[in-house]
Amino acid sequence: MRFVASGAQLDLDIKQIVVAGWTGRNREAVDHHIQELAAIGIAPPSEVPLYYRVSNGLLTHAPVIDVLGAGTSGEVEPLLIKQGPRLWLGLASDHTDRELEAHSVAASKQACPKPVAAELWEFDSVSDHVDSLLLRCRIREHNQWVTYQDGTLESICPLSELAGFADFTDGTAMLCGTLAAIDGVRPAADYQMELIDPLSGRSIGLNYSVNALPVVL
Repeated sequence: MRFVASGAQLDLDIKQIVVAGWTGRNREAVDHHIQELAAIGIAPPSEVPLYYRVSNGLLTHAPVIDVLGAGTSGEVEPLLIKQGPRLWLGLASDHTDRELEAHSVAASKQACPKPVAAELWEFDSVSDHVDSLLLRCRIREHNQWVTYQDGTLESICPLSELAGFADFTDGTAMLCGTLAAIDGVRPAADYQMELIDPLSGRSIGLNYSVNALPVVL
């Protein structure tokens, strides 16, 4: 898959994609969320964090993704990619089918494309201040852009720990978890996402739109 790093083209051989779930650093908050979801019929995870494998073909740079029905939504997430001796950091959206999630979280992760930004940073360039990096997501509602997610990576399990996952082998891309949605999880047709390094002032952007295909019965 083709990316850009430091202004140069970078072709990476992605062999497997992992979506890390339940990665909140505050375990009490994670447990509370698990209980909330259990109350609406979503089964609790077998372990925390939990690593979901999805198809390699789901990663996309496309500015528009096709999904089935109107019950999907995106989540801004840091992206880690291991390639040879290097670890790369980027930005992705774990776009998920929320209606299917009530039946199977694993199936809901597989059901939608995963938009990814074209730019990557070397993880070593931010490793000494990675918790201060900012994640932001805006969605378009009623023809206005509103803040949907906003916070630092301090809210997520340390990325170095997630990279220690046994199956995080050469050629693995991992979506590393997300932040709580402001005013609740809900669908949107347009997304603007950012990963911001407040120390250097640089940022990675990811914008995409959703085309909801009709559900034919």
